[in-house]
Amino acid sequence: MKFLIVGTALVSTLFAGCKKEEDPTPSTSNTDGLVMIASGYTDEGGIKVNLYSTDSLYSRYTNFFVEVRDSASNTVIEDAHIELMPMMDMTTMMHSAPFENPSSTDAVNGLFPCAVVFQMPGDMGWTLNIHVHEHVNGGEGEVTFPLMVKNPDPTRTRVVTPLNDPMSRLIISYVQPMDPKVGINDFEITLHSRETMMSFPGIENYTVEIEPEMPSMGHGSPNNVNPTDAGNGHYNGKVNFTMTGLWRINLNIMDGSTVVDSTAYFEVTLQ
Repeated sequence: MKFLIVGTALVSTLFAGCKKEEDPTPSTSNTDGLVMIASGYTDEGGIKVNLYSTDSLYSRYTNFFVEVRDSASNTVIEDAHIELMPMMDMTTMMHSAPFENPSSTDAVNGLFPCAVVFQMPGDMGWTLNIHVHEHVNGGEGEVTFPLMVKNPDPTRTRVVTPLNDPMSRLIISYVQPMDPKVGINDFEITLHSRETMMSFPGIENYTVEIEPEMPSMGHGSPNNVNPTDAGNGHYNGKVNFTMTGLWRINLNIMDGSTVVDSTAYFEVTLQ
């Protein structure tokens, strides 16, 4: 009987050890190809927030990916409500920027996609406040990250005075193609209006015409498709680059039959 008890205890110990090794490790997110921009803890709620992007930060349309973790267990939380608030402190004044909160409370591969249009660079001054209400443990709090935003070359965001509303500002940001090829490429821009220094809604129902040209060669290209309203300030079309070199995509933006701006353009170089 003594040997039976010892044997049973030994088997139980081995089983318990095996079971512990088979326990799942804390869940992870798919951050392949992303750059961590900042990491920190919310002021309340016991939440760790990791902020990722596809590259260093520039004054342009910028994709962000927010990872939410329980600060005690370090497990990824995939059910949360997230709100952004970008701010630029220019010492004498402060303003926000166009932004897009995550469209769902469900994470995608452990991350919450969102975006900010930085309309100007700033080595200092930009911050991004992230408010999180996670639905797993009920934690809620916020964290503010200082950001360094560089000036891209070539320019990827243009701020113009619209002809139909001289008191406002029109923010035009280049989204794609980021890796242009010879041939037809997806083309996308965003349009936002500055209603106040804190409100930058996406513009819908405008007409956007594009005219690509190759300044050094004196010609354009056929088979382009003008961008159309895709919602939330996004306009999608097609641009055709017929050869390598420097291209300029001229924009003509209209509100119905009224010209809003015909001065903005973006340059693209194909290797």
